[in-house]
Amino acid sequence: MSNEKIVEFLQQAVKMELTAAHQYQLHAHTLDDWGLTIMADKMREEMVEETGHSDLFIDRLLFLKAEPELGFYKTPKKAENLQAMFRADLADEEEAIEVYTQAARHAADIGDIGTRTLFEKIVLDEEGHKEWLELQLDLIERLGEKTYSAKLVSFDRKEDEED
Repeated sequence: MSNEKIVEFLQQAVKMELTAAHQYQLHAHTLDDWGLTIMADKMREEMVEETGHSDLFIDRLLFLKAEPELGFYKTPKKAENLQAMFRADLADEEEAIEVYTQAARHAADIGDIGTRTLFEKIVLDEEGHKEWLELQLDLIERLGEKTYSAKLVSFDRKEDEED
């Protein structure tokens, strides 16, 4: 059932998800540094979700008796502002959707239902991320970054965590 191309898609997916997880980790620290702790917490949630995706791809590689190759697809980069952060993330999500859709089609063509289903499930998650990022960019455009950012500031994180 397995073939070389499926393994290549899965290896690429692991690297893309690990990159995304670490990109969100860097975003979280950057946002904390900017005082935007509410958005930093959101980025940490995204980091956990992307790590979960990489776990699923690793499990599939092991099931197919392939050796997972852990690494980055590209180096995470610190954003200069929220708009740049969201635009870069949006481009990454769109690339993941494209690659994972191709992978699902290939898996279907060779009769690998498990891999096809996995890629399709994760494409749906990535489409949700894409939609959220597009909304954030739209809000920034309509409200301006300063007004948008004002809602993301938490002056007492401990107090917020108790609520």
